[in-house]
Amino acid sequence: MRTSAVPSRSLLLLALLAWTLLPISVLVFSSFGDSWFYPHLLPTNWTTAAWREFVSDRRLLRALLTSLWLALLTGGAASIVGFEIGRRVSRIPVPLRYFAMAAAFVPVAAPPLALGIGLQYFVLRAGLGGTLIGVWLAHSVVAIGYTTVYFIGAFAVFDHRVEEEARSLGASPLVTLARVTLPLHQRQLAEALLLGFLVSWAQVPLTLLIGQGAVESLATSVMSYVHAGQDHLASVAGLLLALPGLVLMGVVGSSIGRFTVATV
Repeated sequence: MRTSAVPSRSLLLLALLAWTLLPISVLVFSSFGDSWFYPHLLPTNWTTAAWREFVSDRRLLRALLTSLWLALLTGGAASIVGFEIGRRVSRIPVPLRYFAMAAAFVPVAAPPLALGIGLQYFVLRAGLGGTLIGVWLAHSVVAIGYTTVYFIGAFAVFDHRVEEEARSLGASPLVTLARVTLPLHQRQLAEALLLGFLVSWAQVPLTLLIGQGAVESLATSVMSYVHAGQDHLASVAGLLLALPGLVLMGVVGSSIGRFTVATV
């Protein structure tokens, strides 16, 4: 039984790996392929013209930098705000805690388009429509929902007696937060920052609705290339859009592995 289970498990892992890498492989082939038509499985000619055009296009580079700034600022704000909300919600009595958890889950569960329409009214009233700050605020609403849910779970298994012990030794609430709580949640804060980064990095509906076409990110550039039929540039931008997620998932996976080994 065990010998037969090993090959089937290996086949399942290989199938999952192929299913995961297939879309990335198509993007790689399309970005470097000059002509790729049926029934050829691979491009017949290879070129770097699409990558050279991407590098030379200042509008695309600005979109890439805009996405980086938005994602970094959103991830930073989401990790800090989500940490504080999760820490306070964990101390609320159980009936009210469930209500707070449901409220935090609304931005996560709501469709981005519906959420964007609701946020657009407030952003326009604040005079931030079509601005980078307005788009950042909209991205942060969704990202904070994710990180709040994450930290509610993190603090649900946190031993608050550590904080109480620090307070009993004379530490102020601010010192307890800076010297005890934050150091014990360094890994969670880093993961929340990465989570907020990824939420903003691939965000399209909110960027289009709140940015009103004036704020162009890498994700919206991919959509415009696809609609314009520029498959090669769309593949290049799509690869760059997928790269941070793959890298960050690898970093988080390795850190979790090291943390698990350390705790065991």
